[in-house]
Amino acid sequence: MNFSRSLIEWYGHNKRDLPWRNTKDAYKIWISEIILQQTRVEFGLKYYFKFLQKFPTIYALSDAKENEVLKVWEGLGYYSRARNLHFTSKFIVDNLNGKFPNTYLEILSLKGIGTYTAAAISSFAFKLPFAVLDGNVIRLLSRYFGIKVPFDTSKGKKLFQQLSQELLNENIPDLHNQAIMEFGALICKPKLPKCDICHFNNLCYAHNYNLVKKLPIKQKKIKIKKKYINYLIIENNNFCFIKKRNEGIWRGLYEFPKIETEDSLFVPNSKNFSKYLKNKYSIIRFSDIILHKLSHQHIYAKFWHLQSDVNHLESCIKVRFNKLSNYPFPTLILNYLKHNF
Repeated sequence: MNFSRSLIEWYGHNKRDLPWRNTKDAYKIWISEIILQQTRVEFGLKYYFKFLQKFPTIYALSDAKENEVLKVWEGLGYYSRARNLHFTSKFIVDNLNGKFPNTYLEILSLKGIGTYTAAAISSFAFKLPFAVLDGNVIRLLSRYFGIKVPFDTSKGKKLFQQLSQELLNENIPDLHNQAIMEFGALICKPKLPKCDICHFNNLCYAHNYNLVKKLPIKQKKIKIKKKYINYLIIENNNFCFIKKRNEGIWRGLYEFPKIETEDSLFVPNSKNFSKYLKNKYSIIRFSDIILHKLSHQHIYAKFWHLQSDVNHLESCIKVRFNKLSNYPFPTLILNYLKHNF
């Protein structure tokens, strides 16, 4: 109780004024939580406002086309989050009369919602006693209590979840959860934590034993894969060709026709481009190699501008250059378009 009381007292004096903290609307809280997954608050804030302006209610989101949802999400990354939001909004409207469920297990059963998000929505919208466990909470608990079990193992997940639940102030779970996450975000930060002004520092195991930089412990390391992509911007007067992806992390987004290689970017010749253009092309220009880093892979991309009188490409649509902004693109392509068109 003292731990929770101290956190909540600190939170009352130091919390950031964020819009989703001023509502009990489960829909708005849900949107904020999904946006903030893998996203910094400062960056996610503009998307939160933009998303709710476009889709102010769950009915508006349910009625939208997937392209519209992905376009609003464009640049935020992890696009399965947007697709899941869209799917779940339709499910709630079609099966629950548009009413967001108000129990933990019902919320957890929704597509795209895991244990953390279910606990967050449950406590923030309905004051249900379920403790959140995100990276901020794990970091604070690991350092304060000196937990050396890797948090990404089954044993570690169980241990941290149990401890987090035991510390929860069940009378005001919404405030407790907000406070512990905010403290981790603002004070017990991953790098350069503010130990000198932390009022837990005299009791903090990591601070007292010089382990702040070593905790928490992560066992598994992500293996980064390399991918090589050549995008073909095939120009025919004021038109070009794009195609919709039907698989992968960018499913539902659009891209230019592409040629992927195993280990390097190819040198242009007729054989390379004949797949699309049957030798009816000329090279206008091409970009430098662009490195685009994702959490699980590094993409090495090159953009080729080709002139051709071809009018049809399989699986592609022909679009005016000035209409490209109507379509959702991955950040890699979006950034290229912004700087080159």
